[in-house]
Amino acid sequence: MTRIGITGHSNLSADSVPLVREALAELLAPYSDGDLVGLSCLARGADQIFAEVVLDARGKLEVVLPSVDYREAKVKPHNLDQFDALLMRSTLVRYMPHRTAGREAYEDANEAILGGVDRLVAVWDGQPSGGKGGTGDAVEAARGRGVPVDVVWPNGARRE
Repeated sequence: MTRIGITGHSNLSADSVPLVREALAELLAPYSDGDLVGLSCLARGADQIFAEVVLDARGKLEVVLPSVDYREAKVKPHNLDQFDALLMRSTLVRYMPHRTAGREAYEDANEAILGGVDRLVAVWDGQPSGGKGGTGDAVEAARGRGVPVDVVWPNGARRE
């Protein structure tokens, strides 16, 4: 089994979503033999797009939630159906030992993903993180550990 994690921006523009989905599908196509496990925190944006592409590629989805209250505290009402559908299709859900979502919880979730993958996919515009636990931090941590990182930022992609 090839285990691939995701880190990426949650604030992708609507017109970037199909571009990112296509780029991820291309990247994961070599793993569509059912031997893929994708790890995601299911944040809106890159994490959820990645989760959908993994499932479309006949892979298994493992979810790492940063905190016990993550769904209630961080998932926006308009995104609940998609979040819940992906959660229901996952083969494993792991909660970090935090009651509330926050930077420490996100950092721990990033660490859990990095500790359980062969590669990391980063839907990342290359800009530094605005604080600890962001996409840039996850990329830096992965590279520091020797985890291969595939950066995906298709032409025309942008953040809101």
